[in-house]
Amino acid sequence: MPDVLNPEPESITLNTELETPTLDPATELEQPSSESTSNPETAEEVATLASPALDADASTGPVAQAAPEHPEQAGHAATAASEAHSTADSAEDFSAALAAFEREQAAEAAAVEAYGDKVVQGTVVKQTEKYLVVDVGLKSEGLVPLEQVSDHTGAVKFNPGEVIDVVIEREEPEGGYLVSFEKAQRLRVWDSIEKAANEKTPVLGTVVSRVKGGLTVDIGMKAFLPGSQLEIRPVRNLDGYLGQQIEVRVIKLNKKRGNVVVSRKEILEEEQNSKRSLTLEHLGEGAVLTGVVKNLTDYGAFVDLGGIDGLLHITDMSWGRLTHPRDLVNVGDEIQVKVLKFDKDKQRVSLGFKQLTPDPWLDAAERYPVGAHVHGRVLSVTDYGAFVELEQGIEGLVHLSEMTWSKRLKHPSKLVKPGDDVDTVVLSVNPADRRISLGMKQLLENPWENLSERYPAGTVVEGRVRNLTDFGAFIEIEDGIDGLVHVSNLSWTKRVKHPSEIVKKGEKVKAVVLGVEPQNRRLSLGIKQLQPDVWESFFAAHRVGDVVHGKVLRTAQFGAFVEIAEGVEGLCHISEASDEPGQPSKLEVGQEHEFKIIKINVEEKKVGLSLRAVTGHEASRAQVESYKADTHKHPVSSSTTTLGDLLNWRKNER
Repeated sequence: MPDVLNPEPESITLNTELETPTLDPATELEQPSSESTSNPETAEEVATLASPALDADASTGPVAQAAPEHPEQAGHAATAASEAHSTADSAEDFSAALAAFEREQAAEAAAVEAYGDKVVQGTVVKQTEKYLVVDVGLKSEGLVPLEQVSDHTGAVKFNPGEVIDVVIEREEPEGGYLVSFEKAQRLRVWDSIEKAANEKTPVLGTVVSRVKGGLTVDIGMKAFLPGSQLEIRPVRNLDGYLGQQIEVRVIKLNKKRGNVVVSRKEILEEEQNSKRSLTLEHLGEGAVLTGVVKNLTDYGAFVDLGGIDGLLHITDMSWGRLTHPRDLVNVGDEIQVKVLKFDKDKQRVSLGFKQLTPDPWLDAAERYPVGAHVHGRVLSVTDYGAFVELEQGIEGLVHLSEMTWSKRLKHPSKLVKPGDDVDTVVLSVNPADRRISLGMKQLLENPWENLSERYPAGTVVEGRVRNLTDFGAFIEIEDGIDGLVHVSNLSWTKRVKHPSEIVKKGEKVKAVVLGVEPQNRRLSLGIKQLQPDVWESFFAAHRVGDVVHGKVLRTAQFGAFVEIAEGVEGLCHISEASDEPGQPSKLEVGQEHEFKIIKINVEEKKVGLSLRAVTGHEASRAQVESYKADTHKHPVSSSTTTLGDLLNWRKNER
């Protein structure tokens, strides 16, 4: 394919119509061919073909003129003479045909040379893999490279039978004539292109291909459009312009080489300057203008106001929240904007879109009163809740805790997703902070409202251990209802440090309802209450002064803990473990002794024991009662009598 920008030098264009030379056959025969005589190889061939006849004549010489002595000899001589004449005629016919062929070739070459750079019309015959075959009236057909007659999609623009303008360039060695469609186009439109360049008038062209550094534009001939001259701002994707019709200006041309360079940027800059002057007359803070969205970024949109661009920041697009400007506008949209700020020195314009409408939060409290049922669309979901759009610019938050009465919901995405339509209840409105709290569970029946009726105190329930903490175990008795078994309500006798000592997570257990607080959504449960209280049984059967049998469980510096009944422990202080003060204790782990109860505290579930009281070194029961009467002057519970009081009283008695 010839280089569009660097074609071969053109020949001088002929101003007269091409006349195909015609030669009279008689004349051709009369006139000798200079080419045939000047070709030594051709002459040699002719001589070779004629040589047998010449040799035959030469062998007879003058003797051939005499009459033959015998008739047979005469006959042979006549036959030889006839053959020699026939051979001579064949040589003359071949020489004449060769001369005619050479004259025809010369005439064809002269005809092609006579065309020069003249534009001729041809008829499309067919299309091959590389060429468009065209009948141009010559002996052979013309060949147009397909690249010259294809559009930007690669489709050939001419069909068989259509007429096409070409320029004949040369004869190809393998046959046919190479003809140029581009050169024909260039010759036809060159004057108009040259005029457009001188007068700087725009011309309309079609982008046909992408080349290194720019584009090729068909303006009647192919011209080069540099990428830097396509737009005012740099363009990254030039392929997007293929097939488009654009106006360009010829900025450089070279007729000798057929080079044409065009620019679109100059036309756009002139239009922009003209529009800018008109826009600046009306531009001012507070003005409402119409513009076209030129570009989108993560932080906003650039709007062409007419020769000058303004920035529409994302925060000034909507009273609500936008994740990206394309959620509201697209490139090419024509929108109305309000000028918020204009810096004449820096030519910077700040625009607003939401300022064209009233702030919806001004009367939000009146339009969305607390308790109102509202419908909205989920905009986004976070770890702590979901944002619901009630209207353009107004959105509320449904917190995770307000989605369902159940505490088992770990993430809002388990219940809602962006785009869902949901019904909610307004819980609170704060126009100053632009916040609305919404609830979804309020539209459902609250299982806590009639819980005390369904589970009164003392009811035995069954549930699954859902969670364990240091202070207790949570047991789910129904969906959304969890009760707490405090660590103190796990066992009557065992000192439980962690609930895992009694129950396991996921285990099904029974418990007793101890209390219900619907307003605080609390349900107190107990496991030990399923069994009788051994302390109550013990206190009911024992009083101070009773002697009980016990086994030492463990010792400490201040005394020993003694099991006096199943699950009931008492403390024998070190002062009550020996007969005399200062003597070592007689109590060791595993030993069993008789102990006397010297103190009972029902509230704290404590029992004081004495080992030495059993041996008689303590006051009798009658003396104890006498002490209480004399000291307090009124009946006193045995649970308030201390060992120190008795010892002091005994000393006084002595």
